[in-house]
Amino acid sequence: MSDLTLAAASTIVASALKAGRERGLKPLAVVVLDARGALKAASVEDGTSLKRAEIALGKANGALALGIGTRAIAKRAEEQAYFVAAVTHVAGPAGLIPVPGGVLITRDGQVLGAVGISGDTSDNDETVALAGIEAAGLQAQAGA
Repeated sequence: MSDLTLAAASTIVASALKAGRERGLKPLAVVVLDARGALKAASVEDGTSLKRAEIALGKANGALALGIGTRAIAKRAEEQAYFVAAVTHVAGPAGLIPVPGGVLITRDGQVLGAVGISGDTSDNDETVALAGIEAAGLQAQAGA
């Protein structure tokens, strides 16, 4: 199993936040989990609302739980609402947030972890997640 290094996770966080500032987004929360679902890195900008870190965690956890980015989970929620609702109950305390912004981190097709971002629109959250993963030299699976 390939591991997501702390250096790579830290790069994802810093680069995603930088991309958010460059785009003038609202304050963001960024959470990076490794393939086991363990917290690898996280940061919450000044001015975020109260539960943004938990929402970011739920996006990352949801992507890992189903093995697809949360954009795909959102589509599946429209098509199979009962299934996604049921999975939300078994996703554990970290939850599952079925909107874009949770992106799988991969290298050579192998899942290394996931990043979840919350604070702006879901589409913008996903955009800066992709920027963070790219800056770390890794690949992203958003579920598009």
